[in-house]
Amino acid sequence: MPDLEPYEIHAIRYGHNAHATRRENFLGGDPHDGPMPLDYFVWAIRGNGRTIVVDTGFDTAMGEKRGRAFLRSPGEGLRCIGIDPDRVEDVVVSHMHYDHCGNHGLFPRARYHLQDGEMAYATGRCMCHPALRAPFEAEDVLAMVRKVFEGRVTFHDGDRDLAPGISLHRVGGHSKGLQVVRVWTRRGWTVIASDASHFYANMEEGRPFHLLHSLEDTLEGYRKLYGLASERSAVIPGHDPLVLQRYPASAPGLDGIAHRLDADPTG
Repeated sequence: MPDLEPYEIHAIRYGHNAHATRRENFLGGDPHDGPMPLDYFVWAIRGNGRTIVVDTGFDTAMGEKRGRAFLRSPGEGLRCIGIDPDRVEDVVVSHMHYDHCGNHGLFPRARYHLQDGEMAYATGRCMCHPALRAPFEAEDVLAMVRKVFEGRVTFHDGDRDLAPGISLHRVGGHSKGLQVVRVWTRRGWTVIASDASHFYANMEEGRPFHLLHSLEDTLEGYRKLYGLASERSAVIPGHDPLVLQRYPASAPGLDGIAHRLDADPTG
């Protein structure tokens, strides 16, 4: 896209689960069980006069409820790179699991972008099953319904351009209406995969995370992720601590807090 300035993308780390293991992170377990921790991120896209946040994370209370370490408010992390949550106008919600759609009042001016299928999933008959509703929180779903009635939600049905050089793509799999974000950067097309792949290893080895709605959609989703990106390394998984090792800090002093995903990876 020669007429468009490339966007910058930042991964903002706000939480951590030090207790996760390989057995838990792959469907069917793993023969070489051992520690495999998760990081929790929100993402910020900035450029061409726009700032778009992807996902909103969870808060202190939810971290305690779910046994996750809450390191800092996503809002605090965004402020570290000069983004004021009060001024953000667009938030993409990849899916409505508890760690992606909390902090309900953090973006008071924002319009939220969500797939039709995800809202239907989170409010429909599938939530009658404890195994399917386990990663959802009723208060998160109710908060999104309230935003609908406030006129602050735009629904999408499948793939959609959000802005020049930024597009949404429904993948499903992990959650029925999960969407990923494709962004034009200095490296070409980069894909914020969120939980379409928790770890690099899930998509690289074709071994999904244990929690999913559709195995078929998850596996086909890996193919779609790689097809959307300019190169395989430009697909960014949703919870892998390796992201912080492969990409530089957004600014001095922000190592482990905010990292630049449009920079060249180190490995």
